[in-house]
Amino acid sequence: MNDAQKHRWGLWLGLLGVVMFAATLPMTRLAVGTQEAPLLSPWFVTFGRAAVAGVLSVVYLWVTRSPRPADHEWRPLGVAALGNVVGFPLCLGLALREVEAVHAAVVVGILPLATAVMGSWVTRQRPSLGFWLCAVTGTALVMVYMGLHGGAASWRLSHADLLLLGAVLFAALGYVKGGQVTQSLGAEQVICWMLVMSLPLTLPVAWYFAPDQPIPTPSWLGFVYVSLFSVWIGFFAWYRGLHWGGMVRVSQVQLLQPFIAMVFAHWLLGEALDATTVLFALAVIATVFLGRKMPVYSLTKSSSSNS
Repeated sequence: MNDAQKHRWGLWLGLLGVVMFAATLPMTRLAVGTQEAPLLSPWFVTFGRAAVAGVLSVVYLWVTRSPRPADHEWRPLGVAALGNVVGFPLCLGLALREVEAVHAAVVVGILPLATAVMGSWVTRQRPSLGFWLCAVTGTALVMVYMGLHGGAASWRLSHADLLLLGAVLFAALGYVKGGQVTQSLGAEQVICWMLVMSLPLTLPVAWYFAPDQPIPTPSWLGFVYVSLFSVWIGFFAWYRGLHWGGMVRVSQVQLLQPFIAMVFAHWLLGEALDATTVLFALAVIATVFLGRKMPVYSLTKSSSSNS
């Protein structure tokens, strides 16, 4: 497969991963419930889904006879696990107890910009002024949206919004650090080793927070989805897409994620889509799209690379 084909397949695989990730928002809310009608604990969903996927990863690594990571690969894997296995899903699960999935979709819409900014820093690239303007504009739009929906005259960010912003930072960190070792370790092995190395933590915590009363079937279906697709199979496609298509470029495919998440939230949860939410989502996606068009320069080369 030549470079052009890899780039093209990388974008398609990235899109497949984004579709799987987009359903994570409504599926997580389906699993955890609301403040008024709580279901599975966000702590159980976070650590339980990682434990389930971790056990499956042990089987996958054994069947494929995957080699152990090199000594220098354990650290980025550990940081990636902190971001994608623990930080992002826990912040998301706690936030979705308080806000609807369509609200979360707008806030998480800045994740492509956060990933690109963090990726350019880690890979020693210098985004252009135009890129930074798009990043600042997109972030400002999200902040205004959260202020409008915060229900407070002081425009203070709600507890849930702070959790969502934390989820974005954790996810961006995990994507970038995981992407760093994908080339040498392999896309599937990256997420599997992240989950396996987390098992000593995820298994006992999941056991501790396991429900002690009957939980409705739809909540368990949401848990099964996030265990199989959100934290495991989705990353097979996502990390392979980042590797083949380029970290900064493929990260922008996530511009579709808010809209896909809204469709899933409306279909699965019956959440309404108000005009303000749709307009802000469109505005955020527009800034992400423009940011994708701005050049990103290497610190070691004078030529520019596409963002």
